[in-house]
Amino acid sequence: MLSVYVDLALGLVVAFLLLSLLVSGLNEAAVRVLAIRSKFLWAYLRDTMDGADKKTGSWLPASVLGVFRVLPFLRDPRPRHSELPSPSKPGEVPETRTGDSMIKLLYERVREIDHGKRGRTSIANIPPARFSVAVMELASAENDVPQFLAKLQKIDSPLYGHLKGVWESAQGDLDRFRQGVESWFDGEMQRLSMLYKRYVKWVVAVLGIAVTLLFSMDGFEYAKTLLRDNAYRASVTAVSGPEAYDALQQQCTGGDPVPCVTEVLSQPALVRMMGQAMVSVSIPAEGDPGFEWNGGAWWGRVSTPSHWPGFLLTYVALLFGAPFWWDVFRRITGIKSKR
Repeated sequence: MLSVYVDLALGLVVAFLLLSLLVSGLNEAAVRVLAIRSKFLWAYLRDTMDGADKKTGSWLPASVLGVFRVLPFLRDPRPRHSELPSPSKPGEVPETRTGDSMIKLLYERVREIDHGKRGRTSIANIPPARFSVAVMELASAENDVPQFLAKLQKIDSPLYGHLKGVWESAQGDLDRFRQGVESWFDGEMQRLSMLYKRYVKWVVAVLGIAVTLLFSMDGFEYAKTLLRDNAYRASVTAVSGPEAYDALQQQCTGGDPVPCVTEVLSQPALVRMMGQAMVSVSIPAEGDPGFEWNGGAWWGRVSTPSHWPGFLLTYVALLFGAPFWWDVFRRITGIKSKR
């Protein structure tokens, strides 16, 4: 009896793991194609170093809809990619504000780690130590830190307030100032990562709904199918004598039980459930795989209220994510982590 529940748990975990991996893959593909991570970072840097745009406001919108609408399609905050190495002499902060002057100066100091992507930078992460060194290089171009801060104040850069507090805490010590800038930027990157994950959760939620409905994956129906297949296999292995054979023949609608047994044993419950998607894939014993439009049957399942609790179960399971289900699968099977 225990093996029945173990089979049921493994079947559900594997199904949720595969669908969660699909959700994660779709999310990662969209992030890479649209360069979301890089745009997120440089939008924050523009707000921090150059301030909000006078016409369009903040580069990193505050609302969820604003982020999804602006960053992927409408505005690209990333600097233009350059194949040239960083100049030997850091650029000086201009006397008057020129829009993205500070971003250009920062990019000059970090572009050795860059490679172009459709004419824009692909840098999605700047180590805090590298950022603090870049700030020190820009300060050296202005002869000293107080003069550098005065230039930032003159161009009305939001970075002035942050660095001024760090400089006062360092009490004029350049090494402590560099370490303070590094610690401050590290904290900002952690805060930005938390903000990014908050937006990613919305994307995963939408993709989870799409994948659940696309495959019309009813979690309750799948669990019942697993239990039914397990009981059927048990009855097959228990066949001994004509009476048991007659009972098996009745389960196969009165026909020859051999094709019925072959179909159940060769088509696991997961394969049958995945075959109820909008576009089903069939892999015959001989020949090439085939694709079949399954729109009518798919819509019948989606529009049937009795399937909705099962869809809800699958959707909630996908929100836990692939790492969670992999950990559950590893614990059930006894697979040990290499770490």
